Amino acid sequence: MSNLYLNKSSFCEKQITEAPLPRLGMVIVIPCHNEPHLLRTLNALAACTLPKCNVEVIVVINAAENSSNEVLKANTFTEVELERWIIKNESAALRYFYITNNTLPAKDAGVGLARKIGMDEAVRRFDTIGNENGVIVCLDSDCTVESNYLTALDNHFLLHPSATGCSVYFEHPLEGTDFTPQVYEGIIRYELFLRYYNCGLRFSGYPFAWHTIGSSMAVRTKIYQQQGGMNKRKAGEDFYFLTKLFPLGGFTELNDTTVIPSPRPSERVPFGTGKAINKWLDEGANNLPTYNPKTFMDLAELVEMVPELYAATFETIQQKIQYLSPALLAFLSDNELENKLTEINANVKSKEQFVNRFYRWFGNFMVLKFVHFARDSYYGQLSIETAAKQLLEVAGIEFNETVTAKELLLLYRELERNNKAALNFKAALI
Repeated sequence: MSNLYLNKSSFCEKQITEAPLPRLGMVIVIPCHNEPHLLRTLNALAACTLPKCNVEVIVVINAAENSSNEVLKANTFTEVELERWIIKNESAALRYFYITNNTLPAKDAGVGLARKIGMDEAVRRFDTIGNENGVIVCLDSDCTVESNYLTALDNHFLLHPSATGCSVYFEHPLEGTDFTPQVYEGIIRYELFLRYYNCGLRFSGYPFAWHTIGSSMAVRTKIYQQQGGMNKRKAGEDFYFLTKLFPLGGFTELNDTTVIPSPRPSERVPFGTGKAINKWLDEGANNLPTYNPKTFMDLAELVEMVPELYAATFETIQQKIQYLSPALLAFLSDNELENKLTEINANVKSKEQFVNRFYRWFGNFMVLKFVHFARDSYYGQLSIETAAKQLLEVAGIEFNETVTAKELLLLYRELERNNKAALNFKAALI
């Protein structure tokens, strides 16, 4: 399978000539573009307790063919620095490699292609020793990790042998001396936004409610290949990759360790953490705007109704959906829900098959389209603090009305890490 995948879909030929160890069970892929703090990430990995399996780290130093001399010099410095670091830190059980490509096609160069190069190389490593269950882990070159990171990942996939992949728990630093107070204020609200959105999906009962963060994800090599590998998107590559995995079943969460991403501002990609912090700083924002909780309540109505639409006639479908909210009904009508349901019903033999096929259609991207539609055409936006409080109220979770943005974030972290966000809106819908 891997040779077929690599022959068809790999961007480049084999890059690492040294043979993998026979007990290789995990490969960590780290894209690195004009990155001054890579060694901080590697030092955190080197300080980890070693797992039972062997581990390799592949750093992909990359730049576009039209990159500035400044970027190329930074990458050259990183390569020299990395070579010296590897000599001092490599061990028999945890080995480090790097791939350098500073001439990537300008139309494709970016984090998606860099991840793909490294992840495809990980496929080759596992294929060499016949390990189709090997785990490919994605990390970023501005992250650190807890000391149990490697053992937690290893144990997680051992305990969940049918797991296709996982989302690893993350927390941005909320204070310190590396950044200005304004940056930390911004990251508090941006992380709260991420968790608010995810908890909104969970409260609604939507089945694919997981974070889609490139520095906090892992996938088995056989699943990676079956799904066509990583895409070459310059941004959002993590979202589009992971949301292909969710409908397969078997996706999991790893909450026993922590990835610590940087809160730094950046203009490298059109959206994401760095862009959000830049906008926060540039606009002098006091509140990060986000979606109205009514959006997730609408979604909950649909989720509850889905099983009832199995084997329903066109007329029955119309009769049932007329009671949905105006925002949701308008969106579903625009996307020809009745015709889609009729098509799905004609091609399934059980309610379980129907539900599975429905959510393959109404996947994470479709949900995001609805969220934006509801924001733009019906509900507008609220500050993240206001929206986060309202969501807790609707879900019946107690909190102090004078709670700060930071305290709200800590509460949402607790909800997610302890799986308390499995609560839903049913009480509010009655």
